[in-house]
Amino acid sequence: MSTPAAAQVDTARTRRSLVAGTVGNFVEWYEFGAYGFFATVIAANFFSSTSTSDAESLIKTYASFALAFFFRPIGAAVFGRVGDRIGRRPTLILVLLLMTLSTTLIGLLPTYATVGAAAPWLLTLVRALQGLSAGGEFGGAVSIMTEFAPKTKRGLYGAWQSFTVALGLLAGAGLAAILATVLSKEALTDWGWRVPFLLALPLGLVALWLRLRLDETPNFARVQQQEEPRPAGTAEVVKAIALGIGRLMGWSAAGYTFLVVMPSYLQATLNATFQQALVATVLANAGFAASIMPAGWLSDRIGRRPVMVAGAALVVVLAFPLMNLLQDKDAGNAAKGAAVFVAGLVVGLMAGPGPAMLAEMFPTRARYTGLGLAYSLSNAVFSGSAGLIITELIKRTDNVDIPAYYVVVTCAVSVVALLTLRGDDHRRELRD
Repeated sequence: MSTPAAAQVDTARTRRSLVAGTVGNFVEWYEFGAYGFFATVIAANFFSSTSTSDAESLIKTYASFALAFFFRPIGAAVFGRVGDRIGRRPTLILVLLLMTLSTTLIGLLPTYATVGAAAPWLLTLVRALQGLSAGGEFGGAVSIMTEFAPKTKRGLYGAWQSFTVALGLLAGAGLAAILATVLSKEALTDWGWRVPFLLALPLGLVALWLRLRLDETPNFARVQQQEEPRPAGTAEVVKAIALGIGRLMGWSAAGYTFLVVMPSYLQATLNATFQQALVATVLANAGFAASIMPAGWLSDRIGRRPVMVAGAALVVVLAFPLMNLLQDKDAGNAAKGAAVFVAGLVVGLMAGPGPAMLAEMFPTRARYTGLGLAYSLSNAVFSGSAGLIITELIKRTDNVDIPAYYVVVTCAVSVVALLTLRGDDHRRELRD
């Protein structure tokens, strides 16, 4: 029987796990968001020469963006293996150090005008390091949050991971909007774009301090105390990873299309100004943030399946009407603002329960690796490539509805995969 003092200690450990887990995630997505929001500026600084067009430079920028995502599965496999063997805490500290260093380096890199063709290669190298660290972040953060969580609150605790994604993206978009407002276009292109990346250093130091105070999870400690810990079956884990990718692909594709790629799409395709595109993105991310925590909480009551299926199905139904409204020159700004807010809102229905759903698919012995790989592979293919695929297809076809086609197809597949969830997964204990 636990004493009040013991319960107080457990509560404090749980709160520290939430804060330490989410703060690194915030830094990661703040930076990834900033890169997406400044894609056109980065294209001009790192991929532009007299022989390349603006569209070609933007495509190369998104190629670098996608490359970082394809390093995520490598990071998930490497750091996941370490995290499942020596612990969540030391692995998350290492991952955070790598993310902070690589993000800060972006703000210090020389541009094409300074070092010529070496500039895009240097940027791509640093993005690869970011991809490795980001791949190791998600699995550890979600493992920490859900393994410390009470059984009846895993959806709510896991939703904090997605919520800090929204906060990070909002912070990146908000800072970009402020810089675009207070700086001239020349100053923004010359040095202003570096500010968000340099701010990662103090943010990372705060996150490091918090993670150094983190305890190891009770699930991992219990498995380590077993005399001969039973290894997780490889076939079982591989099958769960493949199924997890199917369940996540709609969230990955719709999330990046509506929340990150939107600024460049609005500028390059619909001729919006940089400020208008950023305001639209802030509204989309605000809608995303507004629905995440309620969705996680609701999934603890009625299950992960109905909430996530509803989100994916709503994207399928609403994608074309929302996109057509944005393309309508006669539509008012209020209507367009509401459209992007709703787009973010429905993605949040998938993102809220998503982390807990993934954690429940894997045993403790392979949770860090399994859910990290499922998430990073889904993001590598359907998030990291979103900007590249959409920009290239629009360039080749002149079809401005390409983003809608992209999210409809991926979310339709996710609906099918999500229907295979058991209705009582949210009530079961996490497996060792």
